[in-house]
Amino acid sequence: MKLASFTLGGVRRAGAVKETERTVTVLPTELGTVDDIVRGGPEALDAARTALGETVPLSQVRLESPLHRFHRDILCTGWNYWDHFEESKGKREGQDPAARPEHPTFFTKGPDTVIGPVDDIAYDPDLSAKWDYEAEIALVIGRDGRSIPEEKALDHVFGYLVANDVSQRDLQRAHGGQWLKGKSIDATMPLGPWLTTADEIDDLTGLQVQCEVNGRLLQNASSAHMAFSFARIVAELSRGMTLRAGDVVLTGTPSGIGNAREPQIFLRDGDVVVTRVSGLGELRNKVASTRLV
Repeated sequence: MKLASFTLGGVRRAGAVKETERTVTVLPTELGTVDDIVRGGPEALDAARTALGETVPLSQVRLESPLHRFHRDILCTGWNYWDHFEESKGKREGQDPAARPEHPTFFTKGPDTVIGPVDDIAYDPDLSAKWDYEAEIALVIGRDGRSIPEEKALDHVFGYLVANDVSQRDLQRAHGGQWLKGKSIDATMPLGPWLTTADEIDDLTGLQVQCEVNGRLLQNASSAHMAFSFARIVAELSRGMTLRAGDVVLTGTPSGIGNAREPQIFLRDGDVVVTRVSGLGELRNKVASTRLV
């Protein structure tokens, strides 16, 4: 099932997308939002699967981020494609690790970063001169758990969606090399276009992750190249730390980022960024000048 979020008559609604038909069925208001369905457990999802409602063309609704209510920051995984880890060697301004990490590297970004699949990405050159793109697969936790065994980790995943972890590299370096500040600028992380439930994905190692800027393909890699699997990420992140239904976890970006290119490529006002993952959909966002400071 592909769950989308949009506003009708001033009320946020959930819908079931039929991608091949380019339609969305508006789910009954008593089912609540996509957030409510995720938190409601199997019963809520079953109710959404069997619900009837008006079917309208996707072109008649403006899709929003599928999720809007967050328990905490967006949880993120760094250096999870070895080609990306290697491409940035010597380009981290003295902040390179001594060796490849033996465990997933985690950080967070603020929930106010989240925007929808067609919303503008905020851009303020007075805040940063190095706005970078990072296409990623995001997963959403569907069942609470702590210290989840790796072999059971995927049982806690509700579904998957597309994200772009837009980053400000100079802010990242200026604040001790830690990632929070350089990845938490308001209205900079597209998320969507809908939330695909886990049962719809046959092969988690066969997802193609791509990012285009102004029609130029800059990132193109398979999830088979991930350093740490989705299950390993959930298991290690949850060790001693409770994950809650509705938590969003980004799983890393492949090579091709702007900061590692020669010459470097950074986002500018007016750029069009297209982020797609096979089977999960596509984000299309314009970079737009916004007063942030």
